[in-house]
Amino acid sequence: MTQQSIAAKVRWRLGLPCVAFMLMSSLDRANVSFAASTMNADLGFTPTQYGFGAGVLFVGFLAGQYPSLYLLQRIGMRGWIACCALLWGLSAGAMAFLQTHTAFYALRVLIGFAEGGLAPGIVYYLTQFATERERARTFSLPMIAIPLSVILGAPLSGWLLGAQLTFGLPPWRFMYLAEALPTVVLGLLAVVYFPDTPQAARWLTPAERDWLARHAARTERATRDNDWRVLAQPAVILSGLLWFCLLSGSYGVIFWLPQVIHSLTTLTPAEIGLAGALPWVGVAVGIYANAAHSDRTGERFWHVAAPSLVAAVALVVAWAAGPGVIAALALVIAGLGLGGAQGAFWAVPTQLLTPAALGVAVVAINILGSAGGLVMPPLMGFLRERSGGFAAPTGLIVGVLVIAALLVAAIRTGGRRDAAIPLPR
Repeated sequence: MTQQSIAAKVRWRLGLPCVAFMLMSSLDRANVSFAASTMNADLGFTPTQYGFGAGVLFVGFLAGQYPSLYLLQRIGMRGWIACCALLWGLSAGAMAFLQTHTAFYALRVLIGFAEGGLAPGIVYYLTQFATERERARTFSLPMIAIPLSVILGAPLSGWLLGAQLTFGLPPWRFMYLAEALPTVVLGLLAVVYFPDTPQAARWLTPAERDWLARHAARTERATRDNDWRVLAQPAVILSGLLWFCLLSGSYGVIFWLPQVIHSLTTLTPAEIGLAGALPWVGVAVGIYANAAHSDRTGERFWHVAAPSLVAAVALVVAWAAGPGVIAALALVIAGLGLGGAQGAFWAVPTQLLTPAALGVAVVAINILGSAGGLVMPPLMGFLRERSGGFAAPTGLIVGVLVIAALLVAAIRTGGRRDAAIPLPR
């Protein structure tokens, strides 16, 4: 028995299924943008009304995180993830039967509420299966679902909107139903698939189960009571700010991508779609490759700081180069950097916290990080409107990524006072 063999089983048996849930959550959250072109006309949405409905999801998303953690701690992984998936899957499917604006807003809030605790809940769950040496790769797998949802979701939604057989439904209504169905199926299967603890994982040998019970980042011997004092610890506050900066940096790629693709006017639509996916391929590769390297070396902090700086430099190059191939390549490198920093991130705070503090801290960090989705797009739009160019928005993203690297240094210094276990070399 080795740590590597246990970690490989965990990645295949738990990590990849978690990717499927994260992938469907991202798809069911974002497919409204593909339905909008015809849905808005059918239901009489103004741009302002549609924009409010698309963004109000984050109200539920942020509100659902701590209740979701509480549910996970009380009923275990199988019941928790089944409840989350069935609630958001049925709500996403109900979007196919929209008739009123109020129903649209309510369903978006429900989807956000059900999905809000998914990412921190999966991290919290996997801490009882993650070994110290393999923790970055274990936590990075579910994160790959986000760029995958962009790479796969756009062509899938486009294909469904153009499907010939829609059973008499308008294509946008059919798309909602078709993309919600796999989520409901996954939710039902979760009840019989996921083990709540290592001791319930029959695909581990007795010796492997006992070893994990003693050496995992979080063990069942730990109390389920949450230590709320952790919210005042510097490591948690700084980690939350760091996660905010890293997620906000992703909007740099999103912000520049339309301009770069628009400049490639000689490409076919299929080639333009491929060009649009390339930065997200970079994000996906960066997430896993950097996490794997962090695990092999045992180093955590530089594996977050260095990719952040690489992404910042690449975005400056993309802006300076202007529309064209060089900017597109720079965005791919920016994607690698952003993905690399995000892939290694969760290995840092999860090792600095006691088991009683872990659940509260993970959700708090994720709430701060998710706030980037509320803050950055309007702030970037404001800077673009006021400045009349792209220099100010680019400077904002670059500045955020540089701050991320500085926060890593602060966590490395301040986190030592809060550490429950020794820091890696």
